[in-house]
Amino acid sequence: MENRLDMIVINDVLISDDIIEEHFICNLNACKGACCWEGDYGAPINNKEEHTINTIIEEIKPLLPEESVKIIGDRGPFDHFSEKNFLWTALHQNGACVFMTYDTNGIAKCAFEKAYEESITSFKKPISCHLYPIRVTINKEAGFEAWNYDVWDICSAACKLGKEHKMPIYKFLKDAIIRYKGEAFYEELDAAAKHINS
Repeated sequence: MENRLDMIVINDVLISDDIIEEHFICNLNACKGACCWEGDYGAPINNKEEHTINTIIEEIKPLLPEESVKIIGDRGPFDHFSEKNFLWTALHQNGACVFMTYDTNGIAKCAFEKAYEESITSFKKPISCHLYPIRVTINKEAGFEAWNYDVWDICSAACKLGKEHKMPIYKFLKDAIIRYKGEAFYEELDAAAKHINS
């Protein structure tokens, strides 16, 4: 592990200092889960997640709006971006993810997360959603991945709430980082953050 300019390097992962220095706590009462319906693409999906979602899709459908079930039936659960060779969750014409539902307060909620909370499946949600606002870019040829903070105006309330509670992005995302990279990786990141801030 070492510091290098504005990046922290842990194993083969390059982590932007913003992930340590900036603050964030999702404020769903303010944004209503807008990241589930805003943007040009759905949630990026890796190969393992593609297999998992295809395996559990019939268990998820009862939690979805009728129009989402129709889209999945007609087009499948994913869209493919051939130029960059990755999959993302399919979208409605208005940009909403086909796996978006609403809770009783009218806040957007992931159907995967709802199924997980109800013990229907063991799949919590795509890791790209769980890690947000960290965006991961993988360079297979060079053998490394880069983590960057994705600044989005719809998350301004999350930034404000994070600053009020002095919650760094990486600490807010502790569970997601451990799910993705393991506890030892998170502890090394935490140690690096403490060293930088000392």
